[in-house]
Amino acid sequence: MAEPIIRMENIEKHFGSVIALSGVSLDVVAGECHCLLGDNGAGKSTFIKTMSGVHAPTRGEIFFEGVPLKFDDPRDAITAGIATVYQDLAMIPLMSVARNFFMGNEPVKKRFGIPFFDHEHANRVTMEEMKTMGINLRGPDQAVGTLSGGERQTVAIARAVHFGAKVLILDEPTSALGVRQTSNVLATIDRVRKQGIAVVFITHNVRHALAVGDRFTVLNRGQTLGTAARGDVSPEELQDMMAGGQEMAKLEGSLGGTV
Repeated sequence: MAEPIIRMENIEKHFGSVIALSGVSLDVVAGECHCLLGDNGAGKSTFIKTMSGVHAPTRGEIFFEGVPLKFDDPRDAITAGIATVYQDLAMIPLMSVARNFFMGNEPVKKRFGIPFFDHEHANRVTMEEMKTMGINLRGPDQAVGTLSGGERQTVAIARAVHFGAKVLILDEPTSALGVRQTSNVLATIDRVRKQGIAVVFITHNVRHALAVGDRFTVLNRGQTLGTAARGDVSPEELQDMMAGGQEMAKLEGSLGGTV
């Protein structure tokens, strides 16, 4: 396997007396989709916020392209090339796709020395990037609020890729989507991976993870239960690890049957 583009080693995160992460390790290689699985409360959100610069780890080290890094805030992670797409997407529904696509990175052109938003450039790039991701918009001025949930996820992913993401973190992108929209988002993840970008796919849905994942790491109560490559683990084994296999076995034994 190639050298990881990002490596998290023995990450701990304490909030006062509460230990949210207790020695979590994970690495991601360029061009792979590494799925981070875990049930609610497993520590997935805290871990990705540590990876993306929102939280500073209490203990542990982060290496990016082989160099130890310390992020003071999310802007440092973005500058390094780590982009995160959260569930809320941070978009304005009444604004156009093009304006949302370039929000915070607006292209400008000057007329008589006065800077104006470059609509022509923004519209062209937006249409091209969305087409690359398999989405055919009616037009760049289409309001984001008229798009489906899967299409909005694709806008956010395409935006991150266009602005130079080397590592793309996706926080439960399929959790509130229907079957068809989920399929579109998973296809987008596959396209991004094939462009050589490292993808960290956070989910609690084993089927969605197995559809696109190359490796799978399971978190439970802030700890890493293991990492397995595609073909080395079954859906049942992943599901059992997420649920806490030993605890389930004890419960089954105490009840004298299958839970």
